[in-house]
Amino acid sequence: MSAADDPVPAIPTHDPGGSVKFEKWQALGNDYAIVEARDLPFELTPARIRAFCAGHFGVFADGILLLSESEQPGFVADLKIFNPDGSEAELSGNGAREAIMYLRQRGWTDADEFSIMTAAGEIRPQITGPTTCKVDMGRARLTSKDFPSGPADGLAELTADGATWRFQHVSIGNPQCSIRVESVAELEALDLPAIGGAIEHHELFPNRTNVSWYAALEPGRIRARIFERGVGETLSSGTGATGAAVAHVMRGGGAGEDVSTVTVVLDGGELEVEVAEDLHVNLTGWAVPVFRGELSENFLKELHETE
Repeated sequence: MSAADDPVPAIPTHDPGGSVKFEKWQALGNDYAIVEARDLPFELTPARIRAFCAGHFGVFADGILLLSESEQPGFVADLKIFNPDGSEAELSGNGAREAIMYLRQRGWTDADEFSIMTAAGEIRPQITGPTTCKVDMGRARLTSKDFPSGPADGLAELTADGATWRFQHVSIGNPQCSIRVESVAELEALDLPAIGGAIEHHELFPNRTNVSWYAALEPGRIRARIFERGVGETLSSGTGATGAAVAHVMRGGGAGEDVSTVTVVLDGGELEVEVAEDLHVNLTGWAVPVFRGELSENFLKELHETE
């Protein structure tokens, strides 16, 4: 019997007494608070999300991963991903891996391969180790509603903060604007907080965009920095790394024939992105828990009173 055929263990029940438990997880320094929807006594409004994720006054997180039992047959869970500014993200490569490893470790499933539903659609992970998994991210696209004026190949130019940038649009569940620079020295010299926001909010992108800058290191290996929509510069981003890897492959980078493998070196560590000829993408990396917590009565009261 394969792991996928094994009986699925009962999902743990929780104390109905009104306390809200969460777990803090991180993947390459990209940290999320994971919450199970049945534990929440209120809706996660944008204002509550901002208060929950706030530094010093909240739990200090790059976002919230909200897990709920799926009503769709064959899915272990539904996953909603929220940015710290209160907006909802279609997908997060790092957040998805954190949710995947959480589901496995907390007894939602004992299968090595399963499906979860996100706002970007189905994703299928494969557990590869105690802290690692490979995520089938689906097929990247070079055109999307997030860049409505874009050409078929997704290559375009924009001017922001007084500079002109040649970029590759990539849609991988969420919009990516990937920009190649000539050297690592040029990459490291970029003032991302100053220029990232202007590109994120550029008129070309009606739903805003994530931005990645990358430089080639050697065949099949790039260095990247990421400015995430609704977050700012981050230590890492799975979808940002994917966008940069796809852009690199489109320019002839990568290592392989039918499938190009790109190692993306980020501030928080390394991710491996497999890009097939049809732009089907697999993302491999790790995710680990940091701590478990329970929101205090005072903080819960504050969140209740927050609209």
